[in-house]
Amino acid sequence: MPPSSALPSVCRPELPWPRRRWLQAAALAALCPGAALHAREDGPWPQALPVPGGVARLDLGPAPERPVVHADGVPVLVLGSASGWTAVVGIALSAPVGEAHVSVQAAAGAAARRLAYRVGRKQYREQRLTVAPRTVDLSPEDLARFEREHAHQQEVMATFSTPLPQDLRMRAPVPGPRSSSFGLRRVFNGQARNPHSGMDIAAPTGTPVAAPLPGRVIDVGDYFFNGGTVWLDHGGGLLSLYCHLSAVDCQVGEALERGQRLGRVGATGRVTGPHLHWGVMLNRAMVDPALFLPA
Repeated sequence: MPPSSALPSVCRPELPWPRRRWLQAAALAALCPGAALHAREDGPWPQALPVPGGVARLDLGPAPERPVVHADGVPVLVLGSASGWTAVVGIALSAPVGEAHVSVQAAAGAAARRLAYRVGRKQYREQRLTVAPRTVDLSPEDLARFEREHAHQQEVMATFSTPLPQDLRMRAPVPGPRSSSFGLRRVFNGQARNPHSGMDIAAPTGTPVAAPLPGRVIDVGDYFFNGGTVWLDHGGGLLSLYCHLSAVDCQVGEALERGQRLGRVGATGRVTGPHLHWGVMLNRAMVDPALFLPA
């Protein structure tokens, strides 16, 4: 799915960050009584918010070996030690509300068990935008290009590598106000399209974009919807995406440190103004990048 972009000036102001954190904690408490106090302990974790587009943290208990966990057949990131393991599960925006489960294999050759958790309800706002008609009603040539790019991106998104990340807390890749939040239901030129699968950060063209965590560059391209694009692999199925770049300052295979520049903000692809579209993927599900930022 190509991420969508928004004009910073047409978006409503975001709630102050502490207020949003309080509301998210309240939502988690409603889903899982008693969990709000532990939504963001000290440690490497993102905020736990088990809703479509959110993250579930599942306690797997102690085991001498790292358990192997799958969600719908896709490997899941598992962190911890023999004294206690935790599965960090990305929940797709399309996930139904209600009971979900992962499969857990405690040791090689052991039978897998089902571990259930609950996906709560979250209502995302709608946003209506006007963009160039050719980026909504695609010509046969543009459609063929998109389909080629989509197939390639599916291969990129299937990456699951080691070593695993030890710290999942990210820094914002570019300074600036959030101009469009994750999960917005997008309507382009009156036509409904996929929900917004990332966070848009308003910044002038040319502003440096930095890696939020150490990672390896696994894809660089200039795509129809995304424009100038970089994908980073942080290990264990945790990937991050940077779109609409005016310049790319890295190459495939390069290892980047946290804070190292990977490109510059631009207005390439389907956009209505310069900004960074930042996406975070966990076990092939696009999730809210805000859950990985410091409280």
